[in-house]
Amino acid sequence: MEGMRDAAYADGRPGSSIVWHILEGDAVGTKTVNEFTNPGIPVPASDALTDVLREGARRMLKEAVEAEVQEFLDRHAPLKDGNNRQRVVRNGYLPERTIQTGLGDVAVTAPRVRDREGAIRFSSQILPPYLRRTKSLAELLPWLYLRGISTGDFSTVLTSLLGQDAPGLSATTIQRLKESWKEDHRQWAIRDLSKTYVYLWAEGIHFNVPSESAIP
Repeated sequence: MEGMRDAAYADGRPGSSIVWHILEGDAVGTKTVNEFTNPGIPVPASDALTDVLREGARRMLKEAVEAEVQEFLDRHAPLKDGNNRQRVVRNGYLPERTIQTGLGDVAVTAPRVRDREGAIRFSSQILPPYLRRTKSLAELLPWLYLRGISTGDFSTVLTSLLGQDAPGLSATTIQRLKESWKEDHRQWAIRDLSKTYVYLWAEGIHFNVPSESAIP
């Protein structure tokens, strides 16, 4: 039970009285309810759902940019340099940077592309070079990922993310992205639920009563 208390958070203001209800269930449906009272516990800076959404946003953004780069390389694949080598090639990654979102900072790394003859440059339309903060990413990416991974509706997700015509991405690249997300959805749908799971909900009450020193 101590572990559950450490994992829960509630109003930490003075005077708060928190009642924790612990509902434990196993695969065959056996349930027990335990109740105990604990004084206020500090509210966390983030929670598990926020962490999941932030990681989902990072993964979605990474996959979209990787697909965009691959489409760019495929488009220039016929080009050769004077030594008959591939002229436009990948060249590692740019330094990691963060994008400020409503869910906190999301770390991103953009692929680097090199033209051996120096004439062709790659610039991501999804992740512009100096992008540090964007309202659309802050509000859209995490929830699009959650919607896609829970419903398999990746066409709607991709259209909302990249626009109706998905500028900069070929039909083949879009299909590659959708297949990647469908695999995420498949793994999510067959995840093991046979273990014992613990459900927790909390009730709280706070009385805004002035101290004796404040009474005239």
